[in-house]
Amino acid sequence: MAADPLWETLTTICLWRSQWYNLRQDRIRLPTGEEITYTYQDHPGAVFVVPFTSDGRVVLIRQYRHPIREWLWEVPAGAVEAPETPVEAAWRELAEEIGGTANEMQLVGDFFAASSVSNLRIYVFLAADVVLDVPTNREATELIEIALFPVEEALAMARSGVIRDGQSALALLWCEPLWAHL
Repeated sequence: MAADPLWETLTTICLWRSQWYNLRQDRIRLPTGEEITYTYQDHPGAVFVVPFTSDGRVVLIRQYRHPIREWLWEVPAGAVEAPETPVEAAWRELAEEIGGTANEMQLVGDFFAASSVSNLRIYVFLAADVVLDVPTNREATELIEIALFPVEEALAMARSGVIRDGQSALALLWCEPLWAHL
């Protein structure tokens, strides 16, 4: 009979807290009996929203990212803030970052961005019939420019590497089969 593959968490401490995520350190007993220390980002989850307008365009943002000191093309995104659900976060981020409202918000899927160093689960949503009609409410750190692209151009940007934020590129590509039905 094979050993239980799950790791046993013996202790947990929070090394550091921020408004976006925490740095957690667990003392672990492996199935072999060996004990190790494992440190990782403890994250409440995030949403990536692909905004699709009724005239067949995708709303992308160009955002400055300080850790890499570059501007990146992305889809609107942000953390799930307790006690909201991922879909509530998707509606909020759509409004906050691009001033958008939509007729429909559809969950496309979810994935883990960097499972060896973080428990961050990203939920991808497709927002249909988006209209840019409400004031934005961005955080001070959000330096954002908004642009609309034909769907095929946005997909080409994701495939060619023009969209270098991998999570945004994946979100766009996941939505591709759904656009034909909108």
